[in-house]
Amino acid sequence: MNKIIIVLLLSLSVIKVNGQNASIDSTNNNKTIQYKSLIIPTVLIGYGVIGLTNPALKDINISAKNDFRGYDDKKLNIDDFSQYSPFVSVYALNAMGIKGKNNFKDRTIILGTAYLIMGGTVSILKKTTKVTRPDGSSSTSFPSGHTATAFMAAEFLYQEYKDVSVWYGITGYVIAAGTGLFRIYNDKHWLTDVAAGAGIGILSTKIAYWIHPLIDKTIFKEKDKINGIAMPFYNGREYGLGLSMTF
Repeated sequence: MNKIIIVLLLSLSVIKVNGQNASIDSTNNNKTIQYKSLIIPTVLIGYGVIGLTNPALKDINISAKNDFRGYDDKKLNIDDFSQYSPFVSVYALNAMGIKGKNNFKDRTIILGTAYLIMGGTVSILKKTTKVTRPDGSSSTSFPSGHTATAFMAAEFLYQEYKDVSVWYGITGYVIAAGTGLFRIYNDKHWLTDVAAGAGIGILSTKIAYWIHPLIDKTIFKEKDKINGIAMPFYNGREYGLGLSMTF
C-alpha cells in the first residue's frame, strides 16, 4: 500500500507534463503567470511540510521506509548521478543539433537562477527543520536535495523541449521520480522529504523562467554572447553543479 502512495505522489509531477501548458502565456507582449501550473508543486511541498508534524504522515513515512527497503540492505548510488542527467541532456541535445527553446546564454542563466533558488531553499530548510535521516546519519533529511535537483532539472528539460516533443519532458520526470525513489531505497530520506524536494525543484525552475526577462534586462542587458559550460561535479565528499561563464 505504501509503495502505491510513493508512486502516486511522484507520479503527480510526471502527470503535469501532459496536463499543463506553458507556465507563461504571452499575449500582446504581456506575460501572465498560469497559476494552475503551481498546483502540483504546491501539493508536493504541502505534503512534505505537513508531514513534519502530522502523526499519520509520519506513520506512512515509517511504513514506506520498511516496505520499500524490504529485506535488501544493498544500496545503489545511481541517485548521485541521475539527479543531474535531465539538465545535462539539454546541453547534449543542443550539441547534437536539436535546438531547444533558448540559446546557450539564456538557458544557462535560467539554469543558474533555478539552482540558486532551489539550493538556497533546500539549505535553509535543512538547517531549520533538522529532521533526522532514516539511517540516522545526520539531521539534514528535510527536504531531499537530490530529489530537488532532479526535479529542477526535469522541469528545465521540459521547458526547453516541450515544443519539440513532450517525450523529452516525460523522460526527464521519470528519471527525477526514479531519483526520489532511490533516495528512499537507500535509506537517506523519508517520503515527505522526497515529496517536498520534488515540489521545490519544480517551483524553482518555474520561478527562474518567470523572472528571467527581468534578470536578462537588468544584469545581462548588453551581454549578447556568453560562453561557458554547466556540469555536475564531485570533490570526493560532495556533489554539486558547476557553472563557468565568460561574457
